[in-house]
Amino acid sequence: MNEKTARAIMLVKAIEEADQHKEVLTDDDRRFASRTARELAHWQAAEQRSASTLPDFLYHRAEQLLKRLAARHKLFASITQGHSGLWGASWLLPLAALLAGGMAERFGDPHRVDLLSMPLLGIMAWNMLAYLLLTLWILLPSRRAGLRRGLANRMALGGGHLPHRLPHALANGVLQFMVDWARAGAGLNLARIARILHWSAAAVAAGALLSLYARGIVERYAAGWESTFLNPWQVHRLLSVLFAPVEFIFGLEGFTMDEVMGLQNWNESRLGNGARWVHLYGASLLLYVVLPRLALGAIAALRALWLRRHFPLDLDHAYYHLLSVAAGGEPGLLRVLPYSLTVDEARSKGLDILAQTMLGEQARVRLLPPAAYGSEAPALEGGEGVTNAVLFGIAATPEQENHGVFLAALGRGRKLIALLDQSALAARVDATRLSERIELWREFCILHGAEPMVVDLLAAVAASENPA
Repeated sequence: MNEKTARAIMLVKAIEEADQHKEVLTDDDRRFASRTARELAHWQAAEQRSASTLPDFLYHRAEQLLKRLAARHKLFASITQGHSGLWGASWLLPLAALLAGGMAERFGDPHRVDLLSMPLLGIMAWNMLAYLLLTLWILLPSRRAGLRRGLANRMALGGGHLPHRLPHALANGVLQFMVDWARAGAGLNLARIARILHWSAAAVAAGALLSLYARGIVERYAAGWESTFLNPWQVHRLLSVLFAPVEFIFGLEGFTMDEVMGLQNWNESRLGNGARWVHLYGASLLLYVVLPRLALGAIAALRALWLRRHFPLDLDHAYYHLLSVAAGGEPGLLRVLPYSLTVDEARSKGLDILAQTMLGEQARVRLLPPAAYGSEAPALEGGEGVTNAVLFGIAATPEQENHGVFLAALGRGRKLIALLDQSALAARVDATRLSERIELWREFCILHGAEPMVVDLLAAVAASENPA
């Protein structure tokens, strides 16, 4: 699945989930889109002599719905064609960096060049520090990955502004999409940011290098140096370490100790030939900055290209399970594990209704034996079309040593939904206390890697038996 496909699918998902009352997309719209998408997906599969896939169906369906929304709401059309906030920076920043690098080495006397050129030494020192920080950053524990995604999430939303005067449900859906899209595309955006930064750093050095040689054509460089704190021996050692790799690789001649001493304090009678200085610094910029940064930028660009063509969209969600049935897939299965909770007949019916809402009218429920309070989490099997859920009654207070440990063990390495049944508590407390308890459970489940879903199993049964 590529980035364009994933974007359309996620945008429609967010809008449909926000449009609970079918204000912007009617049932007829959705049925027509599903029917058309099923036909297009089968036709495409026949053309390619392959099997029809769920992503193909989802994309064709999303296209149909987005076309309808764009036709009805002209301001919405700009959102469907949204660009990443990085598209402009991908060429503006390297261009600005090239110009900045070209100006960096021009500060000071245009005819005299310092053996200890601060602009050029600064460019190389900054990049050496950047390589060190990059190495440490890569070695950071994976649990800190969220820190790395912050910049990517903010920059990814660049062009995704929200037009005014959209219907309330549509506006809420677009806002939710912007959040979901930034989170899902964090890896891709990090790769794009890395590419831009590496190539911009290479452009700074390349600009300085080109400026050195371009100015040397029409001006004569004379090299010398002066320092308040460094003596000739220290300057010679610094230059020897700095230029040793380029002297070895490119066969250039460095500055001897006698030459360094003779060039101190800009001795007019012994000002050095600037050509050697230009070649040494130019080769150093090429070796230390331009080539490594171009290589790192190319690696990031290849990673971004791969992620763009293989966008990591997680289809293990109730929304996609529900649509997989419409695409001709097998009915979904909701496997429910109650925790320290006995599910009576009424609540069992509520689970059946919930499964049909989540996974389609033909969805089934498999109710597992309840887990005792404080017990260890059993192993839950996965499978295509299977949604695993643990059922909690929120009348109980969540405890780290029991509920937390159980959730963390149960959800390790797999998708897990935490069903938070409020039916028992809703009859005993007011709306404020109920809201507080729900929020406590939601935060607790998210902290332990489960997706919270607040339900009222008894209310669902009553609504089905007495429709309005």
